[in-house]
Amino acid sequence: MAMAALTASSSSSSSAITLLNKPFLPNRSSFFSSNPHSPILRFSASASVRPRFTSAAISSVAPESDLNKSETPKIEIEETQVFACPVCYEPLMRKGPSGINLQAIYRSGFKCGQCNKTYSSKDEYLDLTVTADLDDYNEVKPITTELFRSPLVSFLYERGWRQNFQRSGFPGPDEEFRMAEEYFKEAEGGVLVDVSCGSGLFSRKFAKSGKYSGVIALDYSENMLRQCKEFIKNDNTFDNSTNIAVVRADVARLPFPSGSVDAVHAGAALHCWPSPTNAIAEICRVLRSGGVFVGTTFLRYSPSTPWIIRPFQSRILQSYNYLMQDEIKDVCTSCGLTDYEEYIKDSFIMFTARKP
Repeated sequence: MAMAALTASSSSSSSAITLLNKPFLPNRSSFFSSNPHSPILRFSASASVRPRFTSAAISSVAPESDLNKSETPKIEIEETQVFACPVCYEPLMRKGPSGINLQAIYRSGFKCGQCNKTYSSKDEYLDLTVTADLDDYNEVKPITTELFRSPLVSFLYERGWRQNFQRSGFPGPDEEFRMAEEYFKEAEGGVLVDVSCGSGLFSRKFAKSGKYSGVIALDYSENMLRQCKEFIKNDNTFDNSTNIAVVRADVARLPFPSGSVDAVHAGAALHCWPSPTNAIAEICRVLRSGGVFVGTTFLRYSPSTPWIIRPFQSRILQSYNYLMQDEIKDVCTSCGLTDYEEYIKDSFIMFTARKP
């Protein structure tokens, strides 16, 4: 999520967040029938992943002999399926409508054949965390993560909080999006994951561009994802067929098969990750060969910061993982990424690297 300890410039609205009405979802027990004719969709691990195309193909065809016995018409389904179990990374089986869009994802059930664990949409998002549906255990993250699980901070994020980033050199969402699009040209036509998406500011822009077969807005904060869904609902340019999915997941445990994603974006996020090395290693794992990673963050201090102030500034900001450009490059290359580039303005940095 795009997170920084900055003061919001606008006050919160008193209006309650309206929840998106959704169609009836069957009981979890009915998602995966023991009936051999039930068209459960399974990711094809042998499918090749290529740039500019969907990341994996699924085909489910009922046996002809069985169909003749039951007089059921032949079922043949092909769709994109990029989700994996966050526990074992086994590609998930899926039963439900095809496609990466809000309605199809909501009406689908997902199951790991290895762990026998099931996943489904609840509230406003598909929960693909390791802790999904646990009854007794609630994992508490560091303050840099927990702050943005707050309903108030999530509500304020696009209503004043994010605008303050320009004081540190951020050029603004429109220009940041334009810059990122330049780096993502080779990933067009593929699947883009916007990790730590916050309220979906950039996820929505990527989806609206129509350049990707699917955009996955991914964050750990439940309330940020609710805000993302609310913004999508209130935007008349989106409909149920728009290729965007809202997913809750941990950036250090991404729910995608290795080599299945064409592009990853992380806007103003790295400084909030508990472990930037673990997160970037995960990003490298899920990227296909040639896949592109683009991120922005705050530097520990700007090039113009007087040297005598720098040690004190580092101590004040120690709750966050503010790195310097050489450290970011070092982490990216040590995790297996190549072709590192960067753009710096004051404390703002946009960096990119690709998987060889």
